[in-house]
Amino acid sequence: MIVIGVDAHKRTHTLVAVDEVGRKVGEVTVGTASAGHLQAVAWAARWPDVMFALEDCRHLTRRLEGDLLRAGHRVVRVPTRLMAGTRRSSREPGKSDPIDALAVAHAALREPELPVAQLDGPAREVKLLTDHRRNLVVERTILANRLRWHLHDLDPELLVPSRGLRRFCVIDALQAELERFDGVVVRIARELVVRCRELTVRINELERELRTLVRKLAPSLLTIPGCGVLSAAMFIGETADVRRFRSKDAYARFNGTAPIPVWSGSVRMRLNRGGNRTMNTALHMVAVTQARGVGPGKAYIDKQRAVGKTRTEALRLLRRRLSDRVFTALLVDANSKCETDDVAESSNAA
Repeated sequence: MIVIGVDAHKRTHTLVAVDEVGRKVGEVTVGTASAGHLQAVAWAARWPDVMFALEDCRHLTRRLEGDLLRAGHRVVRVPTRLMAGTRRSSREPGKSDPIDALAVAHAALREPELPVAQLDGPAREVKLLTDHRRNLVVERTILANRLRWHLHDLDPELLVPSRGLRRFCVIDALQAELERFDGVVVRIARELVVRCRELTVRINELERELRTLVRKLAPSLLTIPGCGVLSAAMFIGETADVRRFRSKDAYARFNGTAPIPVWSGSVRMRLNRGGNRTMNTALHMVAVTQARGVGPGKAYIDKQRAVGKTRTEALRLLRRRLSDRVFTALLVDANSKCETDDVAESSNAA
């Protein structure tokens, strides 16, 4: 089998082909438009068995990835850290597009169980909406902090409750209070209040849209105690398709809840600070919610504390158990959807 490593950029993609032992057998540079992708497919047609390896830079490689998949090729995603390590260990020093593409191909040869790319589906819509909502929340937080300083300048006793600017009743009361002031500062404050209202409206709309999608795609996630719509949307969007993971252990390594072995002579494990941090954050949110008494998490943490674990260590163990629970729920929903689609296709064929 020939592995073609790709170093992607905004204007060009450099492709380097290697054989099964890592020897370079070809190189080409193509454009990033569809014509360039067709040129890459035609160039790869000289070999009967080809696999493309793309550095996992989603915004740079997504269009190329989709065109290759639609052309019938197998595509794997190589994490950047693997490519960087392979490049440092290469015999050829320096950094260039062909060197980077060769490093991507070598990393794909060395790691046989990399994530397999798939065409975009509903999970990508969930991810895009989740990321967009998160960005709006960050923007609202920045505006709220700036607004609080202006309010302090106008009247130190004019206080806004913590997280109050996400509630319309607080926004209405604040707008009424600002009517008794005049000047440039209060004009800016009014504009910030209006913008906070607009952001809150849009954030709430996105959450309702996500609720509909989550209930359709993975209703089993919502049955997990402490897992709300936003956490479930993070799981769906970041997982993409749970069937691409061979086991719950591989899924735990993906989301960073599986510990790293660091022992020689006596068994020791270290906290994994890698993995998908968005999913790890969502798992932590669910774990903290369960630790407060929602679901079985509190009893599990109490059990771990009784055997000498700290609360932090107990939460880490709970996150690992929750990772298995999320994996099972996503797998059940994915298999159920496949069965439903098969029945629908059989009915249409009949």
